[in-house]
Formats: sequence, C-alpha cells, structure tokens
Amino acid sequence: MRDVEIRRMVADDVPVAEQLSDEAFFELDQRTTPRDWPAPQRRTPEHSATWISRTRRFLEHDPGGCWVAEDGSGTVGFATSFVRERVWCLATYAVRPGLQGAGIGRRLLEAAEGYGAACSAGLLSASVDPRAVRRYWRSGFDLHPQMLLRGTVDRQRLETVAGVREGRPDDVPLMDRVARDIRGGGHGPDHAGLAELARPLVAETATGRGFAYTDGTRLAVLAATDEATARALLWTCLADAGPEYLVPHVTAANQWAIDVALTAGLELAQSGYLGVRGMAPPAPYVHNGALL
Repeated sequence: MRDVEIRRMVADDVPVAEQLSDEAFFELDQRTTPRDWPAPQRRTPEHSATWISRTRRFLEHDPGGCWVAEDGSGTVGFATSFVRERVWCLATYAVRPGLQGAGIGRRLLEAAEGYGAACSAGLLSASVDPRAVRRYWRSGFDLHPQMLLRGTVDRQRLETVAGVREGRPDDVPLMDRVARDIRGGGHGPDHAGLAELARPLVAETATGRGFAYTDGTRLAVLAATDEATARALLWTCLADAGPEYLVPHVTAANQWAIDVALTAGLELAQSGYLGVRGMAPPAPYVHNGALL
C-alpha cells in the first residue's frame, strides 16, 4: 500500500494535474479506441492551455470540489468537481497510469463528492475505463451509454430554420433558465469556459428557447426547452460546420439529435457513459464532457 495524502488542490497543482490528465487519458485511449477510429493524440498546447484555464476557474469558484492525491513521488491523482445550484458535477478525475486499483481513485472521488453532499442531483461523463465505471456505479450513479456523431455534413440535406441567432452577453440569464429547468442548475461561471471553446447561439422560436456553443468543428453543449427548438439549434450548428463536424455526448434520451445528425450525413458511434444520480438523463440536452 502506498502512503498517499489526499488534500485540497491549489493553483500550483494545476499544470501538474494537466500533464497527469493528458498522460492518463492518452493511455486509456490507446487501450480502448476502436481500430477504425483516428489514432489517439496527445493534447495540443492550445488544448492544454484551455484545460488549465478551466481548472483554475474551478479553483476560483469551487475550491472545495478540487482535490489531489500525492505521495513521495509527487502528484498521483486528482479530481475536480463543481456545484451549480442543485446539481453536483464531476469535471475531471484521473489516477496516474500503473497506480489504478490501489484505492487512490476511491479516496479522491469520496473527497470530491463530499463537496456536493447537499445537492439533490449529480452528473458526470465517464470514459469506458471499467474501473472508473464501477466506481461511479458504487457511488449510486445510473449509467447511460453515450453516442457520438461525426463526419462530413451533406449540405444538400440541411434544413432551413428560423429563430436562431448569435448569442450576446446579456443572453446568459436566458441560457441559465433553460439549463436550470433541464439539469437543476445554470452554467453560471462556466459560460466563460464554454466561450473559450466555441461561440454561443441562442434560439427564440415559436415553441421555446434554447442555446448552443459551437466552433464549426464540434458541438460543445446544447440545451432547449423543447425538441423542435433543439433541432433548430443543431441544424444551425451543422449549417455552419467546416469539412468535419462532431456531435459528442448524445444519450438515448436525445433521439432528436441522432435524427438530425444522421439526416445530415454524420455517422453514429458509441463512446463512454453519462452518469446521473437523483435525476433522469437531461433532455433536450447534449452535455459538455467536463462542464456538463
């Protein structure tokens, strides 16, 4: 047994945690990525910088949800989580490759979960790592398979929609009302992190309201009050797509997203799980992997 200390994360831990995260998820991707998928890649410097910025924001707003594990060799694991109103979300969680199965991950998850003890609901996005999946199940999370859709958009199949426009800073209250009704809490300070990833779109249609963040290559998040508005948002994202587009983190509760993306010519695959506790899988909603 290793002599491991679990303690609160501090600012100096963030670059080390980023490197550990990159190492751990690259190793996992090498073991689990199907042969016909693109080969796993290490993070780009830009991706690493975004990861560090997002985690520093967690430390600013949710220091009680961020923990590290260390022994005589240094940092061997970490977990970051946050609370948004009634929902606790696990953002990122990793143990150094070769040290899994020693109880480090369990202790980290227990520390992070303690921060959300007063929350009525929980969300996390899990990889296919069977050890992590079992740990989430033991913590009371229902596990729902996630799908992703990717490929080249067939522009002859695009549908024309109305009521979708560019988002503005004063749209944040509208966005948070939509997310609050779906998942139990708005994104609040996480809009800054989403804006680092993509540009916002807002829908105000005849049937409802909604928003999405997209960068032309992938959907970062999408939420709406009804499926018709969600479809309008996704069609707009696809219309603005580059040569390749990715719609990740789609659950079976969001068949509308599968219908739209398959109609547009994307291909369907499976990838990981959405863990929910105290709630049903959010819909109409395509969640973000770290900001949920």
